[in-house]
Amino acid sequence: MSEQPLWTADAMAAAMRAEPRGALPAAVSGISIDSRTIAPGEAYFAIKGDVHDGHAFVDAALKAGAALAVVEAAQRDKFAPDARLLIVSDVLEGLRDLARASRQRLSAQVIAVTGSVGKTSTKEALRSVFGAQGKTHASVASFNNHWGVPLSLARCPADVHFAIFEIGMNHAGEIAPLVKMVRPHVAIITTVEPVHLEFFSGVEAIADAKAEIFEGVEPGGAVVLNRDNAQFARLQKRAKKLGIAKIVTFGADKKADARLLDLALHPTCSAVYAKILGQDLTYKLAMPGRHMAMNSLAVLAAVSLAGADLALAGLALSQAQPAAGRGVREVLTVPNGEATLIDESYNANPASMAAALNVLGQAGVGGQGRRIAVLGDMLELGPTSAELHRGLADAVQANGIDMIFCCGPLMRNLWDALSSGRRGGYAEGSAALESQVTAAIRAGDVIMVKGSLGSRMKVIVTALEKRFPGNAAHDDVAV
Repeated sequence: MSEQPLWTADAMAAAMRAEPRGALPAAVSGISIDSRTIAPGEAYFAIKGDVHDGHAFVDAALKAGAALAVVEAAQRDKFAPDARLLIVSDVLEGLRDLARASRQRLSAQVIAVTGSVGKTSTKEALRSVFGAQGKTHASVASFNNHWGVPLSLARCPADVHFAIFEIGMNHAGEIAPLVKMVRPHVAIITTVEPVHLEFFSGVEAIADAKAEIFEGVEPGGAVVLNRDNAQFARLQKRAKKLGIAKIVTFGADKKADARLLDLALHPTCSAVYAKILGQDLTYKLAMPGRHMAMNSLAVLAAVSLAGADLALAGLALSQAQPAAGRGVREVLTVPNGEATLIDESYNANPASMAAALNVLGQAGVGGQGRRIAVLGDMLELGPTSAELHRGLADAVQANGIDMIFCCGPLMRNLWDALSSGRRGGYAEGSAALESQVTAAIRAGDVIMVKGSLGSRMKVIVTALEKRFPGNAAHDDVAV
């Protein structure tokens, strides 16, 4: 029996109130906004981005095998009379309409995740645990913004059992319209930390923005909150004010519903003993670090709330892997042996930077190896940025980091605060730092690379992988 198509062309046209043109196919197999990677049979949405207008790539998408293209009425005359098109007044709003139609047809348990730190890793862990128990759909990469959420929702097959969506923001008012599309049965806030301070008056304002996720929770649904976080009471009060009766908490706090009872941290994993909504559970977590263990409690709380099997979920966590750029490990082949690369290059803020340094401090080095951190600027931190960068020196010392490479004008504040014995190298940009880092690596080292996306620290990761080709790292620790 053949698999059902993602959408029929008729259903798409009806959902978006679109005018069809050309010989449209009966159905589409997927949805794309990128003509460079579109697969044959997918629908191409010509979204206007910050840099490019997707309408410029419609012809290329159709030539590459796109089943049809969704374009705005104002640009319809740019295309051939027989081009396979669905014509709408606004392409992004058409995608949102399709997302709402997708949500309407779902009978799945829907989970939404937000938080200052750990959204994507938590979403990936949710994908692993639910994927082991039924057909599961989840946002890819970090598709969590004004176009990423509707795209992820529109891509959701109608017959899934579980659907997981990541919702992000860097300004107030961004989460509310997205969560009202997703309409989750369970909403998780991993934590509230001082990030995006450039756009907020303080951490309380960030908490209020994160609390917008409550506005879309389905009647009778639940929220999962970090009881250890300083903003817990504020979030709890807001949830109650919006009529959410089921507030489930996680953390080490004795009152937490999903409570950490014991934790053994290992270089490549953690062993966790917890009580999840009344049920004792011991499990191995493949992603190392206390912060990952804490977020796994939220994952298991969501499993329980969604009616899935908790024991199976605990087993699945032993296989859960971090998303690209968020702690992926690789063994590098270097002269006279091996070194370990921890790729944290996707993004950074003070909380995630401290967590990553803690993981590096736990990492096992070999022989004469050292713990090396290569750190790029943390962006969007506002007037306290210099102080927050300089303050990382405490985490560097506490975790016994042997050598630091700093990248960018903001990280100069940390560089100046370091003792000379820890200074590995400094450069204004990642390309200029690349040769300094690659020249310093020796057998037994563990190298962690982290910075905000705009600091382009992936350049360093790529350079290390090219200079010292290796393999994915594995652990052999059992609970």
